[in-house]
Amino acid sequence: MENLKKSGMFSVLAALGANLLVALSKFVGYAISGSAAMLNESIHSIVDCSNQILLLIGDKRAGRGQSDLHQFGEGRAKYFFSTIVAMMLFFGGGALGVMEAFEKLLHPAHEVGNPWIVLMILLFGLAIEGSSLRIAMKEIHELNTEKLSTLHFLRESRHSEILVIFTEDLCAVIGLILALVGTILTMMTGIAAFDAVSGLLIGFLLMGAAIFLAREFYSLIIGESVTASDLSKIKQAFKRPEVNHLIDIKTVHLGPTEILVAAKVDLFENKDYQIHMIINDIERTIRESLEDKKLYIYIETDKYDPHYQRAVIDRKEQ
Repeated sequence: MENLKKSGMFSVLAALGANLLVALSKFVGYAISGSAAMLNESIHSIVDCSNQILLLIGDKRAGRGQSDLHQFGEGRAKYFFSTIVAMMLFFGGGALGVMEAFEKLLHPAHEVGNPWIVLMILLFGLAIEGSSLRIAMKEIHELNTEKLSTLHFLRESRHSEILVIFTEDLCAVIGLILALVGTILTMMTGIAAFDAVSGLLIGFLLMGAAIFLAREFYSLIIGESVTASDLSKIKQAFKRPEVNHLIDIKTVHLGPTEILVAAKVDLFENKDYQIHMIINDIERTIRESLEDKKLYIYIETDKYDPHYQRAVIDRKEQ
């Protein structure tokens, strides 16, 4: 259980259990009411269940470790499956819901039957999804050791699954509120178009969430550096008497908790120490400062040339 929380996967399991329960109740509601909003919410819950299953598959693939073909492991499998979730399921499910709601909007015979039962099912779904969202928020709080704002943390976090689950749960709560409003307005006015419009808005909500997530996951798949806080910890390891200059340092996340660090360093010439012992000590310090990460560290020694970077830039400009 503790490992699941540290990897950001506990909220995935919690969301899967909640969505299976809610999906069943929504389909029952749609079967007895014919509500467009309820149909869209049913599609939403099926999409959400598929999301969690794909995220669990991605987590399993990411844990395969190193091989001759994937020598740094398959940590980015999480990002790949998260992207599938965002585009194929969020966007596809949203587009399907929009088409269905639009057809209901144009259909004059569209009616919503048994609205009180629909309301009860929606309120039940809101309670379950609200609980799932609270679990996601709690996990964000545990992972957010730097006490950033929620939005800032989600932008900075390399845990794609927690971003998917938070977005999914938030959209579920908003979608249920929209469905409630549409159903209540239809009950009060007798105009079924309100139900269709709420279904339309839910579909657009899913499509908007897909676009937001896809933008975030594109950057993760391409390869993001470590956060500013982690980079500061890494650089701190090079601040020692034997180091003349940290010439260059590059980092990239190979997965949410796997990092590649490559550095070039200039050491003072001194016969009293051995270079390999200094390098090993720097690596040990980095690992201790980021003990929750799996690190691949490569450090090369060289002589610092203050004109080197300028020369490289000049050649590029030519």
